[in-house]
Amino acid sequence: MKKPTVFFTIFLCPLFLLFSVSFCPGEKLELQSSFNPVGSGARALGMGGAFIAVADDATAASWNPGGLMQLKKPEISFVYSVLEQEEENDFLFQPESGRNHQVTAADLNYFSAAYPFEFLQRNMILSVSYQRLYDFYRDWSYIFVNSDPDFSYTDHWNFEQKGGLSAMGLSYSIQIVPELSLGLTLNLWDEDLSKNSWRQTYRTERSGLPGHTPFTASLYRTKDFSFEGLNFNFGILWRIHPKLTVGGVFKSPFTADISYQEYKHYTENYPDRPEKNLEELSAESRNEELDMPMSYGLGFVYRFSEQCYFSGDIYRTHWEDFIYRNADGTERSAVSGLGKKDSDIEPTCQIRTGFEYLILNKAGGYAVPLRCGIFYDPAPAEGSPDDYFGFSLGTGFSKNDSFSLDTAYQYRHGNDVGNALLQGSSFSQDITEHRFYISVIVYLTGN
Repeated sequence: MKKPTVFFTIFLCPLFLLFSVSFCPGEKLELQSSFNPVGSGARALGMGGAFIAVADDATAASWNPGGLMQLKKPEISFVYSVLEQEEENDFLFQPESGRNHQVTAADLNYFSAAYPFEFLQRNMILSVSYQRLYDFYRDWSYIFVNSDPDFSYTDHWNFEQKGGLSAMGLSYSIQIVPELSLGLTLNLWDEDLSKNSWRQTYRTERSGLPGHTPFTASLYRTKDFSFEGLNFNFGILWRIHPKLTVGGVFKSPFTADISYQEYKHYTENYPDRPEKNLEELSAESRNEELDMPMSYGLGFVYRFSEQCYFSGDIYRTHWEDFIYRNADGTERSAVSGLGKKDSDIEPTCQIRTGFEYLILNKAGGYAVPLRCGIFYDPAPAEGSPDDYFGFSLGTGFSKNDSFSLDTAYQYRHGNDVGNALLQGSSFSQDITEHRFYISVIVYLTGN
């Protein structure tokens, strides 16, 4: 097998490193969804995600398992989500490369079955659930032109990422006293149980005239990752007053095992100098690790009446502990790709508020909710978090002792974010995200 030519080493390699290595999950991960590990459900989303102290349906296992104790009947829930995100990318020194990219993804976001019961004169509940927590969808393509008369070339770059992380959860909640309940969810992240993998695909084409010698070069590379780990969520719900409830949740840190496989195909072609042509194929696999950070939050809900209440949450995630550990033991920030000692990543702190008003028809046994919420949802970044803000709206239809159907829309926007994605390229982007949720909860015959 031939070794790369001097041309590749001097000219193609630096640009290749700038774009492809900066995308490498061995250095950092590209999450298309919110970085913050929030819960699921259209009802919660419609309230801006301020649900830690509400947590009164089967999605409580993802928000605050202590809230599961509020369920009075066995129930099954399904949540489906649709994400549409547009990225307006800008390169200060390569304005011709700036363009918009759009990603659309639809997935089963959540499923659960919950069963309340009494044991040793204590009210308890068990729940099993599936939750999709992170999306990795991204599809970028660029054209870079260098018109230097001594070395003119055109690059076509494409980067595609697909996949995500999800967890199977087993939850248990117990009522300590009528006003206080505790809960625990054990989350199993395993490729054999739920989808916990992602693939990155790189395609690079270059054509040019170095030293007036025409050439073409291409690189095709795929990276496949699978993720396995185990952690827990602990929650508490305390009804301090008939009008005021507070809740808290802690999500434990853990170290995930990463299985990594890479395939690479590189070619150079010189029509006038065929003796310089080369082709390289390589493949490798290895086992690495990813430290997932701990997070925790507090929330409250204030009930103005049976039909109307306001909720608020504050949630903190320690992204400075989000570390990728290569097979050789090298540790890098999974946010910035910099060495652990060189990175400057701060925790993020979400602030979420929500409101719900119920239009009740007691004679007909149904309710129509009206929901809204606003939130600050920062994403971790080198130096200081990227600022994202948004709002949400939601409604639904609930039939007593039968079912609930909820829908929600969320708008999330970040301006001049993502500066560290392509370090050294004066890159920034504006992100606009639209997310749609639909939830169905079916209430089964109680015990």
